[in-house]
Amino acid sequence: MNNAISRYPTADVMQLPEDLRDRILVVQEKAGFVPNVFLALGHRPLELRAFMDYHDALMEKDSGLSQAEREMIIVATSNSNECLYCVVAHGAILRIRAKNGVLADQVAVNYRKADISERQKAMLEFAMKTAHAAQTTSEQDFVHLHEHGFSDEDIWDIAAITAFFGLSNRMVNFASIQPNVEFYNMARSWD
Repeated sequence: MNNAISRYPTADVMQLPEDLRDRILVVQEKAGFVPNVFLALGHRPLELRAFMDYHDALMEKDSGLSQAEREMIIVATSNSNECLYCVVAHGAILRIRAKNGVLADQVAVNYRKADISERQKAMLEFAMKTAHAAQTTSEQDFVHLHEHGFSDEDIWDIAAITAFFGLSNRMVNFASIQPNVEFYNMARSWD
């Protein structure tokens, strides 16, 4: 088995521009390790900065979507896109956000059978449609989501998260970026 985390060179965090280095070190302090995606995308610092900025704009704001729901979107669509890194890494984050050791696996394998609300199933159905057939979205999709309590801004967030992580899934897959081993067992049980 190849232990390389990417088919491309990886960055030395301490050699990155100061703003990127500082952001990554904050994540390292919180998680206890540097996620491999930062090391791999650090190969191109300007792109890593844009990636991190858009990620934070989508994931770190007040919204009608909970942080766990945002992670559900990533896990479900990343599994559909066959992105090992994002399913494993964001599955760990979903377990933390939801305080549930099994939910991420349920959402990844079959969100329709997962122990989530009908509202969340509607959200994920729309995310999957956006991921694979965005050109077929219609007014009826908005009506259906409004019936589940989503605002137009929430619907934008669902689509934007789906689209951003579609890009991430494709970059991670083509570059063969491997998830950190630490993600696999993170938050598997809750007392």
